Amino acid sequence: MHKSGFINIIGRPNAGKSTLMNALVGERMSIITSKPQTTRHRIIGILSGEDHQMVFSDTPGIIEDPAYKMQEMMNSFIRTTFEDADIMLFVTGVDEKFKADDPIIAQLKKVEAPLFLVLNKTDLVKPEQVLHLIQFWNQLIPFRETIPISALERKNTDVLFQLLLDNLPEGPVYYPKDQLTDRPERFFVSEIIREKILLLYEQEIPYSCEVIITAFKEEKTNSGADITRISAEIYVARKTQKSIIIGKGGSAIKKLGTLARKDLETFLEQKVFLELFVKVKDNWRDDERMLKHFGYQG
Repeated sequence: MHKSGFINIIGRPNAGKSTLMNALVGERMSIITSKPQTTRHRIIGILSGEDHQMVFSDTPGIIEDPAYKMQEMMNSFIRTTFEDADIMLFVTGVDEKFKADDPIIAQLKKVEAPLFLVLNKTDLVKPEQVLHLIQFWNQLIPFRETIPISALERKNTDVLFQLLLDNLPEGPVYYPKDQLTDRPERFFVSEIIREKILLLYEQEIPYSCEVIITAFKEEKTNSGADITRISAEIYVARKTQKSIIIGKGGSAIKKLGTLARKDLETFLEQKVFLELFVKVKDNWRDDERMLKHFGYQG
């Protein structure tokens, strides 16, 4: 018997959804930083064995009061996860506060698929606090399973994996067994660059940026070594942001390029030549045409 299914991961920004999917799939599928709203798209990670295939879907964190069309579209990605899940994982950190009338709770009560509570970051609190949170949540919602974990430390992620396997329905092979994601390399290249922007720049700057790969070409050097030449455009919402990204004498963008190139070489397993360009598109986060260009529709 072959078991398979779509396992959708939802929760608030910074609950640890991307860390969890990376821990389960064993690959760096979603960028991870300490800043909320790191994940902007629905990203699939595929974990296959001889007798099973788990298709994980990492979604943006639920934004309760969207300020831009971009955030509205991010929320629309989340809504689709309620419709096509074989198993739903609700990830919440022990540091999060919820009230009984929270809109997320109302949504979770409507979930028809088996619903798991994944209580994350348990390494930050005492066991009695974890127990209290488990009781709080299970009084509100009839979860099929409740699993306290630390995704960062991979504590109890093996227990979660086994419970998922036990609850998977019988099903076909949806993707080739050696495939890890439905996204192309270019997507992850742009995400790695965006991750470095999140890490290097302060306040609003990272949330005003989007990265597009304009050239991606593999070739051989004169010595016969493989090299990938990549050109990327960083879009910002205002002219003042462009000067911050570039920095005095180009110092900031040079640092950004160096950090991104190192990770790209690890990801692509070969030398990388990276060119970065900064473009201004006023208020792109509310521009439907630009949002479509950046992949926020369809």
